[in-house]
Amino acid sequence: MNINTSSTPELNLEQSRHPQNFQTALISLMVLFFMMGFITCLNDILVPYLKKAFTLNYKQASLIQSFFFGAYGLISIPSSIIINKLGYKKGMILGFTGAAMGCLLFFPAVTIHSYPVFLFALFILASGIVLLQVTANPYVAILGPPETASARLTLNQAMNSVGTFIAPYFGTVLILSSLNDAGSSDAVKIPYLGIAFTLILISLVISRISLPEIKASDTDTSLNTDKDKYNSAWQHVHLLLGAVGIFMYVGAEVAIGSYLVNYLGLDDVAGLNEENAGLLLPYYWGGAMAGRFAGAYVLRIFSPGKVLAFNASAAITLILFSINTTGNAAIYSMIAVGLCNSIMFPTIFTLAVKGLGKHTNQGSGILSTAIVGGAFIPLLQATLADMEGIGLRWAFLVPAVCYLYIVWYGLKGHSKRNQK
Repeated sequence: MNINTSSTPELNLEQSRHPQNFQTALISLMVLFFMMGFITCLNDILVPYLKKAFTLNYKQASLIQSFFFGAYGLISIPSSIIINKLGYKKGMILGFTGAAMGCLLFFPAVTIHSYPVFLFALFILASGIVLLQVTANPYVAILGPPETASARLTLNQAMNSVGTFIAPYFGTVLILSSLNDAGSSDAVKIPYLGIAFTLILISLVISRISLPEIKASDTDTSLNTDKDKYNSAWQHVHLLLGAVGIFMYVGAEVAIGSYLVNYLGLDDVAGLNEENAGLLLPYYWGGAMAGRFAGAYVLRIFSPGKVLAFNASAAITLILFSINTTGNAAIYSMIAVGLCNSIMFPTIFTLAVKGLGKHTNQGSGILSTAIVGGAFIPLLQATLADMEGIGLRWAFLVPAVCYLYIVWYGLKGHSKRNQK
């Protein structure tokens, strides 16, 4: 890795055709994606942990994801404005620093044992992650030929999945294993302080690295074929439909991950205790990790839209099978949905931003705002889970409906339409 204190170099279109010019940038982005996945997936451990520590029902516990992913609804579009003003490198540094501040707020939350303070800390932490997300996705898409953008982003998302795979083990051993100490939230203090230190260290390293800066003028030529017809990203119908797809996908993925531990603990499903169920959670995220590495190759051969539709159809089938069975069949069919999730986010994202050109940053902000689905879909599922006569098991039909929309987007919805 080249360490350089000079100003960030600018790249023209011809330079962007040569991946060797981006090696340092792509390695930095892999670290970024890893940390985003690690931190986000720890919420799946916080949900059952804080549910018991504060004696919450499903709806109250779902506020953990609502506050975290709610930040995407409030911060994403402002983040795209920040990126346009500061550039990708400074955006990354600011994002890591903001996320670290959120982690540090876990200390006072533990000290006064306050659930609202935990939620506030999660919102600040998520705000930093949002800025990183808005920075990273278009940056990866732009760093290379447009025709391989889906494969490139899928490969980087695979590093995100490495983080989501490791995080549940980390959280189960250091946090969830202390659930017997009901009424105490002390177990989260040291892990999140350690994460804060790591994020600060990463931001310092990135501040010393020379990263390529790609301006809107570069993307305008390389990605936008109808630049004279569009004045705003909002005029691209395929982008807006893609935003709905991101909303549905993230909501479904987060809903399953959030309640998988509790689902596997149901007597009529598997009857596992929290710690044993928590040790199975990494396999859900591990499936996404394995699928993304494989997907980086598959998406170079097959149509991204068709692969997306196939995976979403498989996810629906697995969910329906799981909620109608028990024991190992119910466990592993639901866990296998993670494999289906693997290519969904990067594929929806790249299909949605295709042809945006100078509006790519704005489009990224819109798509990142749609990640707020992670706040609403789990809340809807939790509301149904608390209802007598429905319960958590049948509430898993909610993510199945979300995947149904993604099937349509992969087959028809992503096709570029005329502006309104």
